[in-house]
Amino acid sequence: MDIRALRYFVETVRRASFTQAAEALYVTQSTISKMVRQLEDEIGAPLLIREARGVHTTDVGQIVYERGQEILAGMRRIALEVQETTGLVRGTLTVGIPPMVNLLFTPVVQRFRERYPAIDLQLREATGQGVERLVASGELEVGATILPADHPELVTQAFGDYPLWVVGPGRSPLRGRKTLPFAQLAELPLLMLDEDFALTRRLRQAFRSAGFTPKVATHSAHWDFLVSMASAGLGYAVLPDPLIKRLKTADMCLMRLVKPDLKWQVGHIWPRERYISHAARAWLEVCDEVMNDRSGTGAEPISS
Repeated sequence: MDIRALRYFVETVRRASFTQAAEALYVTQSTISKMVRQLEDEIGAPLLIREARGVHTTDVGQIVYERGQEILAGMRRIALEVQETTGLVRGTLTVGIPPMVNLLFTPVVQRFRERYPAIDLQLREATGQGVERLVASGELEVGATILPADHPELVTQAFGDYPLWVVGPGRSPLRGRKTLPFAQLAELPLLMLDEDFALTRRLRQAFRSAGFTPKVATHSAHWDFLVSMASAGLGYAVLPDPLIKRLKTADMCLMRLVKPDLKWQVGHIWPRERYISHAARAWLEVCDEVMNDRSGTGAEPISS
């Protein structure tokens, strides 16, 4: 059904006149008449009774008029909602953030909510691999993870590289050293995050490349528990720079991991083959602004 023909018909019934409808719609009377005839042909029944004193609806025409008003009102609502969505004055955005990354996103969330208060920003916390699975499945629109991501169907955009640190007890014989070569991890009891963490996956790859199997004292899903155990002398934890900056390290052994100089690379992910909403694009732009404020460098812009 032609929406324009329906609009012309509804306006004609409302004004009970082809002439007045044409004036209101800024078209010729013949255009109105032609479009109404087209609508009648499509429906297969007369819609108007045409008389010298004006027009009024047939029984079928009355149904089309009433339902047509609803359809046109719905179209106006669609146009308004689209305008509000593209203008970022409404909408919902679901974002996945790993627990070890969430510290980086506090100022991002603050700035996004200040700038787009009408957007319903829903944050979902999961491990890096968990966020990747949720974004790949479409349950989340965008997310953050530790790169490289495991899913080839995801687009990645790096926004930060951070050094890794080895955290041990204050009474460690290694205390006083500023760096620790990666190969020396083979000699230490390690306190590692669970296997579902992207950092653990990255370290496992590095262990294999270096040709040794680490001595893992324990695993945990909580980095602060690993720090507590390291402080108690139960082993050494390998953690990224953003977490280290939160610690009180005066009574701990702290060494930057070198040779190779492994990095904890954090990045955005979103589906390669799915539409990215205006709200998601705004989120990525705000992230880039905040990270740029911190580092002085920005990420490559998302393509349209």
